[in-house]
Amino acid sequence: MKKYILLLVLLGVLQLVNAQELFKATSGKISFFSETPMENIDATNEMVKALINPKNNEVAFITTIVGFRFKKSLMEEHFNENYMESDKYKTAMFKGKIQEEIDYTKDGEYEVTAKGVLNIHGVDQEREIKGKLIIKDGKVELITDFDVQLKDHDIDIPKIVVKKIAESVNVKVDVNFEKS
Repeated sequence: MKKYILLLVLLGVLQLVNAQELFKATSGKISFFSETPMENIDATNEMVKALINPKNNEVAFITTIVGFRFKKSLMEEHFNENYMESDKYKTAMFKGKIQEEIDYTKDGEYEVTAKGVLNIHGVDQEREIKGKLIIKDGKVELITDFDVQLKDHDIDIPKIVVKKIAESVNVKVDVNFEKS
């Protein structure tokens, strides 16, 4: 039920008139990596919902925080309870617009920049995120790699573990889309 509500939110965000002309995520992955002297932290989330409106280049991504999987279960527990407060802040979302004009009917690779709002931990942050849009045989893949500063989203690091947690994490997104 919550997934359907989130999808409706995405549709509302994109102000769509004709749902048949959208690209909808069919598979995807969001991962993050943080390197520190004590221990590397990485997690992957394959519960990504995303849409692209090719008429106006609007794009929206949403994922559940509890969907991130870690190699160590204790890291996952600390991530959800102590840092992300996933019981309170259930999702992370980006909504924005691809700045370049893209012909979604032509195969090719396009360097793109999306301007919009990244919401993590309940905090909105204006962002410009660079990426690559790959169009092949009517399908679209969007790949991006960017850094997130924890302080920008009010994510506190307890002093006792400050040397184990980096102040910045690298986020990678790779999502495949098809026309819906």
